[in-house]
Amino acid sequence: MRTDGTPRRTADGLALTLDVDGSRPLPELTAALDTACDLLEAARPERLVLLLRLLPAPHHPRSWPGDVDVRAVGRWEKAVHRLERQGALALAVAAGPCGGPALDLLLATDFRIAAPDLRLLLPVNDGHFWPGLAVYRLARQLGGARARQIVLWGDALGADRALELGLVDQVSADVTEAAHTATVLMGRISDRELAVRRALLLEAPSAEYSDAVGAHLAACDRELRRLAATTARTTEARPDGAPDVPLEVPLDGPQDGRPDAGPDGPRDRPSDAPGARP
Repeated sequence: MRTDGTPRRTADGLALTLDVDGSRPLPELTAALDTACDLLEAARPERLVLLLRLLPAPHHPRSWPGDVDVRAVGRWEKAVHRLERQGALALAVAAGPCGGPALDLLLATDFRIAAPDLRLLLPVNDGHFWPGLAVYRLARQLGGARARQIVLWGDALGADRALELGLVDQVSADVTEAAHTATVLMGRISDRELAVRRALLLEAPSAEYSDAVGAHLAACDRELRRLAATTARTTEARPDGAPDVPLEVPLDGPQDGRPDAGPDGPRDRPSDAPGARP
């Protein structure tokens, strides 16, 4: 498995894959993530899925981010937030110890697949947890009470517990096959409309109703315009521009079982007309 941080297409062309090795320096991880986002944006309107393969953390996974300054941390957090705003669906596959940058990315993706041996670990330095945005995402996704239990106690979360909490969406012994299936099934919604809906979900926990209603109505207006444009293109594509209405044509011979029945019902023959001579 390549761990040089180079994003690449899968053989079927459906996904862009990035292997994330948390032992690499933070600036290299930031550059690799920015490159992946550049490629996704350049591929529009093609529907690509971003597949992040989060490699197991090194022997001391809880000490992170290492010898860096706050500017490097800021660039990393900006790149992760850029991932959250992509039109492409982001899918993560994680196994073994998952902490530091891998945990940041896992919490920023749309669909998360875990191997049975997954252990989620918050970074800890000298007994204190790292106060990065993983804490913020945990609180938004789990609520303050559950996030407090995880953050302050610092206990590792296994795959089953992470699934129960909703931090992962699937646990599979064959993560490669599970990732391929998810890519095929979910790739159909990997576009800018997904980004609109993701933004609404991310903003919902903290938004007041008066603010949320405007954002949701704007999204509804956008969707109605998109549907109207799709209908117009479909109508224009027909040779006569006519609506798609099926013709009522008898399939099993004349109607009413009579040889002279027409499309509006049986016609009276002279012998059937009132007053006709036999």
